[in-house]
Amino acid sequence: METVKYNYIVIEGNIGAGKTTLASMIARDHNAKLILERFADNPFLPKFYSDPSRYSFPLELSFLADRYRQLKEELVEQDLFRSFTVADYYFMKSLVFSSQTLEQDEFSLYRQIFYIIYSSLPKPDLYVYLHVPPARLLKNIALRGREYEKSITAEYLTGIQESYFNFFRQNPENRYLVIDISAIDFVASHDDYLKVMNVIFNEPVGLGINLRKF
Repeated sequence: METVKYNYIVIEGNIGAGKTTLASMIARDHNAKLILERFADNPFLPKFYSDPSRYSFPLELSFLADRYRQLKEELVEQDLFRSFTVADYYFMKSLVFSSQTLEQDEFSLYRQIFYIIYSSLPKPDLYVYLHVPPARLLKNIALRGREYEKSITAEYLTGIQESYFNFFRQNPENRYLVIDISAIDFVASHDDYLKVMNVIFNEPVGLGINLRKF
């Protein structure tokens, strides 16, 4: 196995992009500590998809609290038997999604709270963003068959995508590796998976947004 130059990597992306799958594959093949988001336990999520205007604020607050709690616990605990840490989300996800779900006055308040908490968390050495067009994301979402996700639209996914890139541009001090995986399938093809691994672990990544396309 090649020497890993990062201690903490985050796999980010839109809904249905394959974040959890790729993070799990990396952890398996590189003996990394794996952090997975606990979204399935959130009681507000199904309610939000059925009535967004009513449940958006409690949903985003609950995600904010849970993500902070999990990352604080997981990142403080050192695992001497793992080579590095990989997660399928980072705390910024709270700001990205809330910008699409909250009214402007709610989001302004939420944003202030977010940045107060955000400054206290360890920052990843590398943010990997899996870029997938909304049309393909909708197919991926349909295939996994979660009932509460059936109301997701291409417009909503496009808004989430734009919010991610807004965050990247507004926080240029981090390393963002945006990988366009539209033309590959790293799950079905081992060769495609190796291409993604090579980009993440072997190619240089500077500060700000770094684009890679196959």
